[in-house]
Amino acid sequence: MTTTAPAPSRLWSPERRWPTTGILLLVTLVAFEVMGVGTAMPTMVRELKGEALYAWPFLANLAASVMATVFSGRLSDRRGPKPAILIGVVLFLAGLVVAGIAENMTVLLAGRVLQGFGVGFLIVAIYVLIALVYPEADRPAVFGALSAAWVVPSMVGPAVAGWATEHLTWRLVFVGIVPLVLIGSVLLVPVLKKLPPHAETPPPRKHLPIAAVAVGLGVAGLSWSLQHRTWWMLVVALLLLAPALRILLPKGTLLARRGLPVTILARGLLAGTFFAVESFIPLTLTVVHGYSPLEAGIPLTLSALGWASASMWASRHPEIERYTLVRFGFLLSATGIAAVTLIAPTWGPAHLTLVFWAVAGAGMGIATSSVGVLMMAASPEADRGFNSAALQISDMLFSATMIGLGGVLVLATAPTAGVVVLNLSMAALAVVGAILTGPRMRATLKA
Repeated sequence: MTTTAPAPSRLWSPERRWPTTGILLLVTLVAFEVMGVGTAMPTMVRELKGEALYAWPFLANLAASVMATVFSGRLSDRRGPKPAILIGVVLFLAGLVVAGIAENMTVLLAGRVLQGFGVGFLIVAIYVLIALVYPEADRPAVFGALSAAWVVPSMVGPAVAGWATEHLTWRLVFVGIVPLVLIGSVLLVPVLKKLPPHAETPPPRKHLPIAAVAVGLGVAGLSWSLQHRTWWMLVVALLLLAPALRILLPKGTLLARRGLPVTILARGLLAGTFFAVESFIPLTLTVVHGYSPLEAGIPLTLSALGWASASMWASRHPEIERYTLVRFGFLLSATGIAAVTLIAPTWGPAHLTLVFWAVAGAGMGIATSSVGVLMMAASPEADRGFNSAALQISDMLFSATMIGLGGVLVLATAPTAGVVVLNLSMAALAVVGAILTGPRMRATLKA
């Protein structure tokens, strides 16, 4: 009996070499901006005399990104990804330039809002473009590479941004990547010109613009209220989010309904559980174990390496069902999260954080790229934009919520007690995700 080896990926074939390079370059630059700005922000606000507004550049960017995600999804469903990509590139470039020349906090905030709109338009439209350019057999490889492109900047972005800020100027964090964004955009021009006329008509969706604004303000308000324990704002944020999510997420998402809804939910659970725990690993290592900031950041770097490596491994095994990989990824992530709980007390094996968090990162790499493949497989052409936007909203919503709740827990108690409760809760939630992604996610392939 003979077996046929799977056909090699055509990501780098002559007709797809440049769009693949352009997509990965743009996503890498977006990720670099997300990771690098945090390192440079203290210097920015000090120079612009905006210390009292420190959180606002992050919140304004988050709100704009969430809103643009919705608008990009709708535009991509109605007219294809080309207009949304062009709008995204123009807004992102404008935001980089405006922030880079800012002489006061008002201008910096305007730049961050423009960047957020640009990122929101770009990411969703790129997902839709992938569905049009790459056949289904190649999508695991595309999403694996896309996952790595998001993660690799987390290893070098903060260091590069920190070096530029310390030795040159923080403005390079913005304007320094403008030429590369232009190159990535130019590489996409040929494939955008060749896209066939968009013929699908998306189903009508009432109140979408209002819901987009509500969810953007709601996610930003939720993040602020949990970080600052502003309970009245939490109530306002929830009142904004509740009706908006009914419009912007597939029906049954929060109830883990079979098929597409549980796939969208899985993305949120993966991101929320992982990033909630990761946010407090450096704090635990520095406060409880006396690590330096540099030493405390090493586990996060190794986790990023595990994420990128695992996503590429998953992309090279198309014979494995994607829902199986999602379940396996959830379990790996849960294992790493639970194991990291051991470092919370002073007697914990802090040196093993390197191993524990690399395991969790590998789980994320395997699962997140597979979720993207499953989402696209369940999406008719007329709904690809809407569903891609829903995937991003789920990610941002759960991340903001879980990180905020983690902050409430850790700041309300001694770090050790808060971290133990947070980590065990997130590990349990990841196990729930593994349970949900069995039969329910299998239905995605038939959707």
